[in-house]
Amino acid sequence: MASLNMGTMKFALYPMLGRGRDWLHSWEQPFLQNSDDLVFKNTPRDIARILSTLGRDHGTRFEFECYDLSHLYMLRHFADRGHVTPPYFIQFVFGVLGGMGPDPENLTHMVRMADKLFGADYLFSVLAAGRFQMPLITMAAAMGGHVRVGLEDSLTIARGQLAQSNAEQVVKIRSIVESLGRTVLTPDQVRATLGLKGASQVAI
Repeated sequence: MASLNMGTMKFALYPMLGRGRDWLHSWEQPFLQNSDDLVFKNTPRDIARILSTLGRDHGTRFEFECYDLSHLYMLRHFADRGHVTPPYFIQFVFGVLGGMGPDPENLTHMVRMADKLFGADYLFSVLAAGRFQMPLITMAAAMGGHVRVGLEDSLTIARGQLAQSNAEQVVKIRSIVESLGRTVLTPDQVRATLGLKGASQVAI
């Protein structure tokens, strides 16, 4: 399975410069400074090529990264042309400057529009950057969606408390999900749900 971003957008990280920190590497500060002129390029041609070379030729399934409402329509465009087949696994991404803000209203709107565009043919999960991760993925779980955690998205386990590992975040969200009456799938159940070809069909 591979991530596929569904549109070109701004990807502005420079607000992080305003937070007091010690730089560990020489590239960090210049990279953030230059992100005020960064275009995150994912054109229809780019998307079509990836769907063709990875999807059609190698049987890769995709996690469709949608940072904005327009990205749902781009996915519908490719679905209508037979480039992708259901179930579509959509990840709503919140909290990146240039994309959707991490507002609960945005999540409910994205789900409502995905329902309209894809009916019962999609599943969704949520990525929310930083401190918004746990609140929004909890909301997603309560709405029937799936969840994503990890240090790539948030370095904390609670307000002001750094997480020790990805596993610590997994344990926390599993407890939340199960308290909502949801059941955590096994790896084999996940593969079946997403239509993955399985490890036996992958050259490692």
